[in-house]
Amino acid sequence: MPLRHALSVSALALAFAQLLYAPAHAQDVARQEQGNRVSENVPAISPELLERLNRYQNTRGAGFAGWTHDGCVLIGTRFAETTQAHRVCQPLGMREQLTFYPEPVNRLTAAPGGSNGFVFGKDIGGNEFWQLHWFDLASRQVSLLTDGKSRNDSPLFSHDGKQLAYSSTVRNGKDTDVWVMDFATRKPRAVVTEGGSWDAADFSPDGKQLLVSKFVSASETYPGLVDLQTGKLEMFPVDGGKAAISDFRFAKDGRAVYFVSDEPIDGKAQEFTSLRRHDLSNHKLQVLSADIPWDVGGVSLSQDGKHLLFVSNEDGISKLHVLSLPDHKPVKLPDLPIGVIGGVDFSPDGKRIAVSINTATSPSDVYVIDLANRQLARWTRSEVGGLDSSQFVTPTLVRYPTFDQLDGKPRTIPAFYYKPANAPAGKKLPVVIQIHGGPEGQAQPTFNATAQFLANELGVAVLVPNVRGSSGYGRTYLGLDNAEKREDSVKDIGSLLDWIAKQPELDATRVGVHGGSYGGYMVLASLMHYSDRIRAGVDIVGISDFTTFLNNTEAYRRDLRRAEYGDERVPEMKAVFDRISPLKNAGKIRSPLFVAQGKNDPRVPYTEAEQIVKAVRGNGQPVWFLMFNDEGHGFQKKANADYFSAATMEFWQQHLIGK
Repeated sequence: MPLRHALSVSALALAFAQLLYAPAHAQDVARQEQGNRVSENVPAISPELLERLNRYQNTRGAGFAGWTHDGCVLIGTRFAETTQAHRVCQPLGMREQLTFYPEPVNRLTAAPGGSNGFVFGKDIGGNEFWQLHWFDLASRQVSLLTDGKSRNDSPLFSHDGKQLAYSSTVRNGKDTDVWVMDFATRKPRAVVTEGGSWDAADFSPDGKQLLVSKFVSASETYPGLVDLQTGKLEMFPVDGGKAAISDFRFAKDGRAVYFVSDEPIDGKAQEFTSLRRHDLSNHKLQVLSADIPWDVGGVSLSQDGKHLLFVSNEDGISKLHVLSLPDHKPVKLPDLPIGVIGGVDFSPDGKRIAVSINTATSPSDVYVIDLANRQLARWTRSEVGGLDSSQFVTPTLVRYPTFDQLDGKPRTIPAFYYKPANAPAGKKLPVVIQIHGGPEGQAQPTFNATAQFLANELGVAVLVPNVRGSSGYGRTYLGLDNAEKREDSVKDIGSLLDWIAKQPELDATRVGVHGGSYGGYMVLASLMHYSDRIRAGVDIVGISDFTTFLNNTEAYRRDLRRAEYGDERVPEMKAVFDRISPLKNAGKIRSPLFVAQGKNDPRVPYTEAEQIVKAVRGNGQPVWFLMFNDEGHGFQKKANADYFSAATMEFWQQHLIGK
């Protein structure tokens, strides 16, 4: 990607880099370019492998994005190269495609009230400088709402559809401010310019106030209220000084606010977030999900003010909860498929709920719940490439002991285990460990075409751990890998290798690691420490050195990432980064490596990939390199994603499985 901020280095550092990147054993590698694809050392992929992989590459899902005013649902799905906006107006009805762009669209937000249309975001080549557009369903005309250059995100309509709030970096390119647009005149004005990363949460029912929040990290958010007439910003107090607070919503009478928080309750620290209600007149606080010992989120209120919904995350599985208002009594729902909930919201009349559900054996699909009749209807049925979905592997949740203790016992790490169903008796299985990004993310049992192909077609066991630092397991667990504790999460991978060695069906001599973004760093760090126990690794858009990463990531992200990883400008933290850097320890990586990258990545710049490729090749190790000039932080275009997945399977065939 064209870097906006060049890394300045001293002459001494530059000389060191030249020595590092031009070692005695450097390999002469030819770079091949075909269209937007750049590759080095990636061989031709066998036709037989492509044939077997083809149907798995043609699975797709549908994600709920909102209700239109006429009772149809907006969904995001892909029928060609990229995800586009579609409309479905009845159960299992026709998917009417509405947008037709070479780039994927996202941030789909249907307008309430009398407006007949929706807002969507679109970037160029994965650069994440999204521009917001308006799609008018009556005229089918599209108009640009933002400046065409800055990064614009999180569109939110007022309840009457007359105002649109959104976040933007247009002011200085670094800070993410909150803007409000008069939708009739299309004139925007900045309403929060305090510096940092802000977004809008909800308009008051009369449209005169706006709930906002400043995001610092996954465990630190600061909420406030903007008077849209005077411009005054009032910050709310945070019990305990620092907390994870989200999902602020006005009650429909404007007299109370609902929100999700892990602030102390009655002076007692909380591990998980809970749903709360704050009465604005008497400041009385109610905790509405005290009986759920897991994180909650996804709060929404019906427009008629009769119901509220939220979602709990229980060991990676989502559960939908609906409360009647104003008494907050649970509403009985029909049984839903067991899986992970994506988008969810009430219909405009408040009588139905649309929800996306993704399961381990089925891609995301949209269901609609009739609240009065407690009936569930499936509105989309996504394709699985013509495969027999009954043959897909359902992962089991395992917990393995790691190196430290909790309450006098070994701490355990949760992991989802995809075990091939038809493994030959007496034959040990090769293993691929898939490590999620974030690091504050969480691996959940959603449909994973790669894991299904590995298990069903190649006979590979797949383990997907949630190492320390993952969300969903409490505030303490989330912070166990912060700053100088970064490599403790890598030790969790070492403990997983120990666990694999004790499983009679798994081959501890054939283990590969695979991960993207922060998971890519984990791949490199695992290879740095455990090359004698890991056969090969695949790093996608991964961090190879935290100092260079923090210097080169886009300006609007830099302080957010420093809050999680540490500040490279502090000498003590810089020393930690040097010690744990895969780049500076590339000599310890002695396993075959495949590095894949998007050229326009604003999060982890492509230079992170190029520098680790050069350094590891200095060990005489084979390194495959793949980069797409029209992608960013991951691969969103089908042709690119298909080529990468095929190349990955070829890599595992050669360096893990053996042909």
